[in-house]
Amino acid sequence: MKILVINAGSSSIKYQLINMADESVIAKGLVERIGSESAVLTHKANGKATEIKKPLKDHAEGLELILKALVEGEIGVIKSLKEISAIGHRVLHGGGKYNKATLVNDSVLRDLKSYIPLGPLHMPANIQGIEACKEVMPDKHNVAVFDTAFHATMPDYAYMYAVPYSWCKDYGIRKYGFHGTSHEFIGKEIALAMGKSPEKLRTISCHLGNGASICAIKYGKCVDTSMGFTPLEGLVMGTRCGDIDPAVVEYAMDKTGMSVNEVINVFNKKSGLLGLSEVSNDMRDVLKSAKEGNEKSKLAIQKFVYAVKKYIGAYAVAMGGVDAIAFSAGTGENRDDIRELVMEDLEFLGIELDKEANRNFTRGVNFKISKDTSKVAVYIIPTDEEMSIARQTKDIL
Repeated sequence: MKILVINAGSSSIKYQLINMADESVIAKGLVERIGSESAVLTHKANGKATEIKKPLKDHAEGLELILKALVEGEIGVIKSLKEISAIGHRVLHGGGKYNKATLVNDSVLRDLKSYIPLGPLHMPANIQGIEACKEVMPDKHNVAVFDTAFHATMPDYAYMYAVPYSWCKDYGIRKYGFHGTSHEFIGKEIALAMGKSPEKLRTISCHLGNGASICAIKYGKCVDTSMGFTPLEGLVMGTRCGDIDPAVVEYAMDKTGMSVNEVINVFNKKSGLLGLSEVSNDMRDVLKSAKEGNEKSKLAIQKFVYAVKKYIGAYAVAMGGVDAIAFSAGTGENRDDIRELVMEDLEFLGIELDKEANRNFTRGVNFKISKDTSKVAVYIIPTDEEMSIARQTKDIL
């Protein structure tokens, strides 16, 4: 069984073709700048990368270019499209209705379109990706795998906001959480690395990238997560502010003359590490700047680390303890200095970090960075959202 995984952005399509017999990636790539004359496909297969430049009008044409690359010439990896069993799509939002991967039919597609107001930046592109696949490969099954689905097990007191109850019931105003495919994958992988069942562990999953979130996974199920109604809530991120008093919106409007949309845009795109450091949204750049003596960069790092620490402590309380902590995504997987700062002063939780292992970790594999005497196991777990999507698509089939 071969599954094509599609992650459609507003002007891009990221893809992987995965052989589910051994979970090997046969080919992967990215189409960028869809809708322009300068669109480009970067296709990686057979140990080499190929770049194809071609004007692309829409996502359907982008998908056609991907499929052509998969089957034709020296860069092809399959003989025909018949070898593709199904397409798994990353979809941002399942509303309050979809709590697991779902086979897409006309009814599901209508529901997804109704969720566009809940995810106006991502949902239109996700839908375009599905519609493009239905147009180009009408005989194939399309499976929607939702970022929000893993968080559907949160209890009501965790996902509700203390606003009029009718707002949740009538308008869907509540915490949904995101990065669900990543957190689900991480929770299963750390259990595998420890030789235990996920149902036996209380795990805190730290997905720390440009977008960052933390998830409390109690005995295999999400009981809380840091992102909320939108991905803006929670941790300090590359350009997102994270938790903030909502009254700041009105105050900032009065002081700056900005509209609501403009202030929210600042919160989403000009805040976080970028806003505090005034250097970059990239943790590598901010760390370099801090080492050179930039006080604002030092503050940005302290704020980021402090936010992660607070959520780890909160989720240990929420689960009545913690057995395992996982670091994942760009910063979580690759920055030993940030991991060490996060773990500092958390010894009271039973954490004993092996600093040598943390600094000399092996990239790309599940790697233990806690001492054998530590009551809490700490691991680096490289996330693989595409594999999670492929597995869930296979389960649906």
